[in-house]
Amino acid sequence: MKKILFLTGTRADFGKIKSLIQILEKDSGFVPYIAVTGMHLQEEYGYTLIEIERCGFQNIHTFSNHTDETTMDLTLAKTIEGLSAYVKECQPDLIVVHGDRVETLAGAIVGSLNNILVAHIEGGEISGTVDELIRHSVSKLCHVHFVSNEQAAKRLIQMGEMASSVFIIGSPDVDIMFSENLPELEIAKSYYGIGFDDFAIAMFHPVTTEATHMIHYSDNFTQALLNDHHNYVVIYPNNDLGSKAILNSYEKLKGHPRFRIFPSLRFEYFLTLLKNSQFIIGNSSVGIREAPYYGIPIINIGTRQQNRAVHSDIINTDYSIESISEALKIVDSHQVQLQQEDFGTGNSAELFLDSLKNEDIWQLNHQKQFRDL
Repeated sequence: MKKILFLTGTRADFGKIKSLIQILEKDSGFVPYIAVTGMHLQEEYGYTLIEIERCGFQNIHTFSNHTDETTMDLTLAKTIEGLSAYVKECQPDLIVVHGDRVETLAGAIVGSLNNILVAHIEGGEISGTVDELIRHSVSKLCHVHFVSNEQAAKRLIQMGEMASSVFIIGSPDVDIMFSENLPELEIAKSYYGIGFDDFAIAMFHPVTTEATHMIHYSDNFTQALLNDHHNYVVIYPNNDLGSKAILNSYEKLKGHPRFRIFPSLRFEYFLTLLKNSQFIIGNSSVGIREAPYYGIPIINIGTRQQNRAVHSDIINTDYSIESISEALKIVDSHQVQLQQEDFGTGNSAELFLDSLKNEDIWQLNHQKQFRDL
């Protein structure tokens, strides 16, 4: 019986690994463990540990890595310290990390330096900003790669990873997107007290490499929404450097009848709201990954997704009030083709489980080898 330890620090990465944990819990050959830290434990961001506990998972461990938003390096250090202690306690056979967060990098470091296999979900992708540096660093520290598509697999092989260690499983959140268990719209709206008949989703995250400009950028974003006529469900940013500027700007929205503001939403409820929204605006990867599957118009602001925002249906703007406002004027008449993006067909969990049942994974050399093209 193999022990599989998942690390999660945000609502976003938990949405990516939830279906993977669930399928392992049903299989007698594996015992999943979950190390929970980061935004999950912060009241300011909704204390989303509750959402993990609601899933009924058996082995949940929490530890705090919280530091001031200006000290992401110390957050990395605290995550390494907390995870290292738990790894020595549960002694996993495999550590699973996702994406490009500092928690992800910590998980890869702890595993590789303790001679434990590490698997990376959604490596090999490009996004820009410091996130991309972290993502590729994680890939070089990990032994197994569960990627979203063929392009990501090719990039990892270009980076010297062995083709035998790369498994294409799609993006795991697509499993949940098309689940029959999503709540009905009226249930989701009632749960969160959303009284709008029509609404858009607003999600604006800090760009760490542009942190000195985030006060100006977030003020512009907020003012453009105030100048607009649509109703909005606004969701807090992640807690990266620059998030305080965004939260300060959102103070102007509180109490306004066209806005409902939430630190976080339950993932399935969020997907129902997204699916039924008029459009999504901001710079979240949701606009690049999830929204196209639902055929939702997208207004993408600034540089955070510049290397990902490639399909023609996206309305791209800069950070100015004028540019955002112009996009808002045309979004209602913007024609969108329902796009099946290359992130899988909703069977990522099954492909993940099949891969773990393949003995070849467990025979991978912990001493990684670079493969020249």
